Amino acid sequence: MCVLVFVFTEYGVSRVASLGINYGQVGSNLPPPDKVLDLLSSLKITKVKIYDTNPQILTTFANSDVELIVTVENQMLSVVMDPQQALQWVSTHVKPYFPATKITEIAVGNEVFTDDDTSLIGYLVPAMVGIHDALVQLGLDKYIQVSTPNSLAVLQESFPPSAGSFKGEVSAIMPEYLQFLASTGSPFWINAYPYFAYKGAPENVSLDYVLFNKNLGMVDPYTKLHYDNMLYAQVDAVVYAMFRLGYSGIEVRVSETGWPSKGDADEVGATLANAAVYNKNLLRRQMRNEGTPLRPNTRLEVYLFALFNEDMKPGPTSERNYGLFEPDGTIAYNVGLSVLSTTSSTSTSPSSSSSFSLTSSADKVNP
Repeated sequence: MCVLVFVFTEYGVSRVASLGINYGQVGSNLPPPDKVLDLLSSLKITKVKIYDTNPQILTTFANSDVELIVTVENQMLSVVMDPQQALQWVSTHVKPYFPATKITEIAVGNEVFTDDDTSLIGYLVPAMVGIHDALVQLGLDKYIQVSTPNSLAVLQESFPPSAGSFKGEVSAIMPEYLQFLASTGSPFWINAYPYFAYKGAPENVSLDYVLFNKNLGMVDPYTKLHYDNMLYAQVDAVVYAMFRLGYSGIEVRVSETGWPSKGDADEVGATLANAAVYNKNLLRRQMRNEGTPLRPNTRLEVYLFALFNEDMKPGPTSERNYGLFEPDGTIAYNVGLSVLSTTSSTSTSPSSSSSFSLTSSADKVNP
């Protein structure tokens, strides 16, 4: 077994409390869950989100340090709207594994507000209520939150951040959704990808700004807050959108962010070098437990997308190339995880070991 030691030399910290990672499984040759757990353990990553309730993963992750977010798939929303079906779902997919497996949250659907199937929007809040009520009945609501990840496309306006507002198509349901989050103390999760903004208008968007490199940044003309990266601006735009509807106490967390290491000819900026810089700089920010300019004292919780490249995902080439690792467990690209030493491949010891260090040197890479 390969043992990795995750060390951040600038700050001398080996674990980031606010950093998680997405463990997608849409691949033909991914390692089994026990090997994935070994990898996560070696990287000192203890927060993971999966896109289902894979029983093999839930069983394997029992009695580990990993805090797990599980997902009710979109196609199940219309089913778990029914209270009895919701109770059945939680009783089958969550209760048998808890507390040995540290399930901390149930994501009800994924990017429902912007899904092509607009009928899902009407199912979402009733499904969330049903799942939460089931947790209450089973005495699990004190330990497990209920929310849903949203695409940044749920916003009508996001620039400047203080202009943040939700798009009209969800205006009817949004107050009900936000009321649920507020009443249950659950976070607003956002899938935020500065890469998409850069790809869409590379001539108008500073690459350094989206990659967290040193840059002049921008000042919101209304709040005078200074932003030196797009991700924090996107998060604060969500906060302002909620302000507009009268909700000021809901925490915003990033359920997905990342950068593709490969793309099609028209996917500007999807390069191995840019992916390495984005994720490396993001990790550095996470090591500081930073907040955004609007909420500087609330550390921003971020889930990196993704652990593995997934070769069976549809869509453009980039969709299959967000992983830090190849399916065989080798590093897809260097995010500052550089090999310091390795034992000989002919070693007779049960396990060879490699040591990796997240270096603190500044990187500036152009596409």
